[in-house]
Amino acid sequence: MNIQLLRLAASGLLTASTAGGIFALDAVAPIHLLSLSQFGQPSAHTAFAQDSEDSVNVRVYEQASPAVVSIDAGNGTGSGSIISPDGLVLTNAHVVRDTETVTVTLANGDEVEGDVIAFGEAGLDLAAIRLRNQRNLPTVRLAQAGSVSVGQRAFAIGNPFGQFRGTFTTGIVSRIDTNRGLIQTDAAINPGNSGGPLLNSQGELIGVNNAIFTTGRASGNIGIGFAISVDRVQPFLVAVREGRAPTTAQSPRFDQNAQRVALNGAPISGTLTEESNVLPEDNSYFNSYTFDGRAGQQVVIEMTSTDLDAYLILLAPDGTSIAQDDDSAGGTNSRLVATLPADGTYTILANTYSAGETGNYNLRIATEAGATPRPERPNTIPSQQVGVILQEEGTLGPDSQVLREDGSLYEEYTFQGQQGQTVTISMTSTEFDTYLILFDPSGQVLEQNDDICDTSSQECTNSEIVIELPSDGTYTILANAYDNTGRGRYTLTVR
Repeated sequence: MNIQLLRLAASGLLTASTAGGIFALDAVAPIHLLSLSQFGQPSAHTAFAQDSEDSVNVRVYEQASPAVVSIDAGNGTGSGSIISPDGLVLTNAHVVRDTETVTVTLANGDEVEGDVIAFGEAGLDLAAIRLRNQRNLPTVRLAQAGSVSVGQRAFAIGNPFGQFRGTFTTGIVSRIDTNRGLIQTDAAINPGNSGGPLLNSQGELIGVNNAIFTTGRASGNIGIGFAISVDRVQPFLVAVREGRAPTTAQSPRFDQNAQRVALNGAPISGTLTEESNVLPEDNSYFNSYTFDGRAGQQVVIEMTSTDLDAYLILLAPDGTSIAQDDDSAGGTNSRLVATLPADGTYTILANTYSAGETGNYNLRIATEAGATPRPERPNTIPSQQVGVILQEEGTLGPDSQVLREDGSLYEEYTFQGQQGQTVTISMTSTEFDTYLILFDPSGQVLEQNDDICDTSSQECTNSEIVIELPSDGTYTILANAYDNTGRGRYTLTVR
């Protein structure tokens, strides 16, 4: 699920311009400048308490920040903690899951290459990096398991938005979820803080920051952040040191306890609660459903709700993501159309856009009218190289992401590709001039296209990329507009 750039706003005092993210003071009441003499000077006790708090903040930052690093994984950024003098770095799996090597920036500004050597079991959002040719590095100490209490002070250090390295925020431990191994905190955490440390007053790591809760796409940090507890971190590090940790990213078994459903059956009524499954990447809730599908079958899945912002994920029999959708059914409802690549059991995740959303929903799963299974083609190209890989209907509008280079809007999609596979990516719209950008699995721009012309009408506002993929992996598409005026509906197809 995409991470949106979140704007900060303090309720009642600060408002954020939805166009430019510029903050201004609301004129809620006149402010009177009062002399200190009207109230008396601050007491020595108050001054001492303030000095004491400041000194703790400064001490924690000076102690831990030299061992906090910034991570550039090619298609994203994050943070991490050095936990051994020879360069073992702890971070989130979702920061580095699509690459084997990363560039790590140390606190002193030095850039070092690192190798991703281990991941958490069964989707635990932890990973380890080994920095090359390092020794005598500063480290972050780990707190003892079971030592964290609600109400204690908490401190976060990281690289929010990939451009504010060494940012320090403070708060408290707001809640401990022992079942999910999470610490909730009101210390400000933003995209880019992922993988950085949550610390106690002794500068010890009590958790690894990995997600925030928001009430919507335009919401700011509202003081609900999550960190993976040190109780889960310590066993992971033991497995890393003993060579038992997986060396590739692990996906959770989403089909465990899944409800079996039939295509074209009656609509399903479901409920997401705090007891539902939790998606490790962002701590959102989901329920899972499985159905049997055949190669070439085109399916339509819809999730509607008045309680939550619906999000759908369709997984292939091997667990890879085939398609995802947020709002294609209008409003906050989701709808995806996909052509199944192979025979087997498919999994649907009835999910939400943000962490913590709960409520009732309806789910409909059907075959597209007139769709027929594709015949088997033994001894030829793999089945996923034929037919529609991805088809999405979307809208560029106020909720879309903004391309920093020119202010144009875009939505992001991914698909799994294979080396030598030829794909055609098309984006069509009658409402604006479309633009396509394709990134390879390492995050490098592979191809761009503005216009293909319709010879019958001579209109040239649609885009198309035809390319032979250079490697196996996850490819990313930006469904973009030619300039910052582009708004409206579009259709994106990958064949």
